[in-house]
Amino acid sequence: MKVLLFLAKGFETMEASVFVDVMGWAGVDVVTCALRKTVTSTFGVSVNAQVLLDDVCADDYDALAIPGGFEDYGFYEDAFSPQAVKLINDFNEQGKMIATICVAALALGNCGLLKGKRATTYHLGDGRRQRQLAQYGAVVVNEPVVRTDNIITSYCPQTGPAVAFMLLEELVGTEKMQQTKTAMGF
Repeated sequence: MKVLLFLAKGFETMEASVFVDVMGWAGVDVVTCALRKTVTSTFGVSVNAQVLLDDVCADDYDALAIPGGFEDYGFYEDAFSPQAVKLINDFNEQGKMIATICVAALALGNCGLLKGKRATTYHLGDGRRQRQLAQYGAVVVNEPVVRTDNIITSYCPQTGPAVAFMLLEELVGTEKMQQTKTAMGF
């Protein structure tokens, strides 16, 4: 079992690390990918991606996870890139799970995957990002975590563990997810 973790420039480290930890505790491999070998997070943490986005084949993974990030650090440049659009669409066309935290839902909206679907994104800051998501045709709901079909969206960094556990449950089942949650103290 393998999850691909797409790290766009300016990603939030906490949102990325929750997927690594939750999946790791359950024995699910996480492989990081980015547009470049070294990608820098919102707060200046540099990470060496294991694979480059151009070399990824969705067939090799069971799910895609995308942490959000900050516009001021270039998040949308990577998250809306042609390579990211192809990656996201490839996973969706295969019906594989796609889990996003916070503004990463906007990357799915940009791909057209949320038209007519319930979804959420960053809800603070006067709801600007939720209005942006609605412009992509999403049916925006102001709930912490929203799952529609094979897509999980959430509305802020605090929701990270809930998103990761929801994805884990889909991958390994309720019993194994609950065991992992208990082992981690949740």
